[in-house]
Amino acid sequence: MVSVAPQREGTRRRHRSVAVALKRLRNAPTILAALERFDAVATAAWRDDPEVSVPLLRDAIDDVSDQVTALAAIHALAAVPDPVTAPAAMLALLQDWRPHVREHAAWALATAPVEPLALPHLVEMVCRGGFSGTLAQMTLESWAKTAPTEVRLILHGTLAMPRPESQRLRLIDTLGLVPGRQTERILAAIVADPLEGPATTSAAEAALAELGAVNEPPASAVGLTVAQLFLHADIDPELRHAGQGDTGGIATLLVHLGDALLAHEDVRRVLTISRGRADATVPTGLDVPGHHFLPIPLSGPVRHTGNAWPLRVAARRGLAQVLRAAGPVDVIHLRMADVGSWVAAELASTLGIPTVLTMAPDPHALIASRDAAGTLTRAGFGEVDAAEHLVFRVRLLRQLAEQAAHVVVFPRENLERDLRRLLHLDTETSARVTVVPEGINVAPVDRALAAVAAANVGARPAAELAELDALLEALPAERRTLPLAVTVGRLHPVKGMATLVEVWDAVLRDRCNLLVVGGDLDEPNDDEAAQLARIDTVVERAAGPAQGLLLAGHRPNGTVATWLAAALLGRPGLAAPHGVYVSASLKEEFGIAILEAMAAGLVVVAPRAGGPATYVDDGATGVLADTTDPDRLAAAVGRALDL
Repeated sequence: MVSVAPQREGTRRRHRSVAVALKRLRNAPTILAALERFDAVATAAWRDDPEVSVPLLRDAIDDVSDQVTALAAIHALAAVPDPVTAPAAMLALLQDWRPHVREHAAWALATAPVEPLALPHLVEMVCRGGFSGTLAQMTLESWAKTAPTEVRLILHGTLAMPRPESQRLRLIDTLGLVPGRQTERILAAIVADPLEGPATTSAAEAALAELGAVNEPPASAVGLTVAQLFLHADIDPELRHAGQGDTGGIATLLVHLGDALLAHEDVRRVLTISRGRADATVPTGLDVPGHHFLPIPLSGPVRHTGNAWPLRVAARRGLAQVLRAAGPVDVIHLRMADVGSWVAAELASTLGIPTVLTMAPDPHALIASRDAAGTLTRAGFGEVDAAEHLVFRVRLLRQLAEQAAHVVVFPRENLERDLRRLLHLDTETSARVTVVPEGINVAPVDRALAAVAAANVGARPAAELAELDALLEALPAERRTLPLAVTVGRLHPVKGMATLVEVWDAVLRDRCNLLVVGGDLDEPNDDEAAQLARIDTVVERAAGPAQGLLLAGHRPNGTVATWLAAALLGRPGLAAPHGVYVSASLKEEFGIAILEAMAAGLVVVAPRAGGPATYVDDGATGVLADTTDPDRLAAAVGRALDL
């Protein structure tokens, strides 16, 4: 459970430390520094006289000019050990007109004693769904450990009333979190009810199966088994979905990392786990050595990372099923503060499996940069947090790091300073922190360079190269003498694809053609559709090739390697040699696609912030740029073409 809980060592004393803690939080020099002082306010509230602390906390919550302090005060109010005043105040917050206040109240109550009057409000939040419903569900699960009867009764009673199917599904999922034989009987009755639809019946069956599952870790086998999870991708050995939706660099890395792990003499199996459709089944024969790709069945439309939090229960049940089917797992590799890592860490703790966390300062770096730029303020923080869940993600990343047996971080400029300031990690003194630059498998790049070189002197082009040729043939003859600027990645706002098209159209069109690889062009998700709409306002898709813009959609990793090689070497009569690679991302913690382009020999444009600055030789192998500034991005691409 992710919590902001007071530190309760020692004896509680009656004094006025809440006022001091609130003052220190208000005076914190940055928003990140203020977030780090949440715990101190909660601890002070637990120790203080409620007659003093509760009015101070309520005043802080009502101060709309400082929503950071308001959120801290909500969690502190839940820690006040008063049996009357504090619960009444928390109950009022669950009904507050401000969504971010209601959301944090539901979250904060997870560490408070069970409050019967709050149960109906939490259940209604569960019914409404979304991130707030996930937090309310988490609190009900926490309360069910000490008061299962009360939680079961409110859920059962709500299920007895007419509800839309989507709400009934959430209620059934939540009921399955309540331990006890009575819960199993209720779920069994739902399964047996002929009036229930197939979706609710399946949900009850899944909840019933999980309640009866045995979660004891199986005996270890000879050789290590490493599990690695990224829930928000469709991962397969050939990386056929690379660049589609959220299937980006992490998916590429996990496939290559899994193969590399198997080359280690101590590793017997690698389990790479990602999302699957509702009808996905766990493969058999998982006890044999090798790299196994396993889906977690998830119903409903594909959710991207930012709105996947409501999948918590389904993802945890699915992952538990996968781990049971796979047999003994020795370590789980987690990558980021998302719902997949959240549930995997919960299961790892239950099963006694150690975790290794590869972490980046996200959302810490994002908060710090926006705070410094003045685009994220204390007065507007609550509304932003309600949309982006910044506080929760900061807390989740901290708890993942605290639980991990080992933490891996990426190289970056000013690494030690940023780790201490943003993540409170010290790479110099901590034995469980290792700095590891991410890497790529260069063999496919070498093969691609050889294949393109051979095709350029008369050999028959392979299928991947023929696909590129077909795209290039749509260019008018006068544009086939220009080099290619290539960008590869997800069609997501953070990747800057639409911005790159805008600066290319305004400044660079006479110098190069632009090849955009990534995204689902036929059935785009919301993020992809928004980026495509921005691009269409600059160059309509049908007119793109005539003007030098080629949108290729997502392509397998092997195809991308071939196209990068072609951008370097050119294609006779179709594209000039010496193209460039452009990453217009707002941030890259490392940048797998940038490294693949460099391996192909391309000069690259990369964001100055984050990891690329540690391996791009500015002015030689590439150009580092402030990719948040379109003018500077355009100038950087021009410099890269000159190089």
